[in-house]
Amino acid sequence: MTQEGCTIWFTGLSGSGKSTVSQLVAARLRERGLKVEVLDGDVVRTHLSKGLGFSKEDRDTNIRRIGWVCEILSRNGVMAIAAAISPYREIRDEVRSKNPQFIEVYMSCPVEILIERDAKGLYRKALAGEITHFTGVDDPYEPPLHPEVICYTDGRETPEQSAAKVLSSLTERGLIEEEG
Repeated sequence: MTQEGCTIWFTGLSGSGKSTVSQLVAARLRERGLKVEVLDGDVVRTHLSKGLGFSKEDRDTNIRRIGWVCEILSRNGVMAIAAAISPYREIRDEVRSKNPQFIEVYMSCPVEILIERDAKGLYRKALAGEITHFTGVDDPYEPPLHPEVICYTDGRETPEQSAAKVLSSLTERGLIEEEG
């Protein structure tokens, strides 16, 4: 069986579990012998998008670049996984339109819980005014209207349960075979 490429796009606020769950999904797919690449927003910003700031225009450029790489990877039979805040619905929809097999995964977690967790201390800095243009504090985040998968990372699901939901969605779409 030839592997079909796709784009699995994780979106959500900072600290919502995008990197954690996307890495779990990637590991499960690799265990099946599939070709997978993860484009993590933080890593992409240090390489592909170095020099971009956090204005709306720069954020849009960053997401378009990630989307373009996903498009190339998926066209070549790779399962491209993007894990980026990608706060603006219009740009996510633009990326979707260029990626025929696009699975949007919304990491749903209220900002109040993320502020309590604040693993990297970013929310504390944003609330103190030390960081500006921080999504969910002084910049907007537009949740997807119709994501293919919603992961509830507010404590209702473990990262493993969220990863299982994503894998189940890939199975339902015929992109991977059912395990067993």
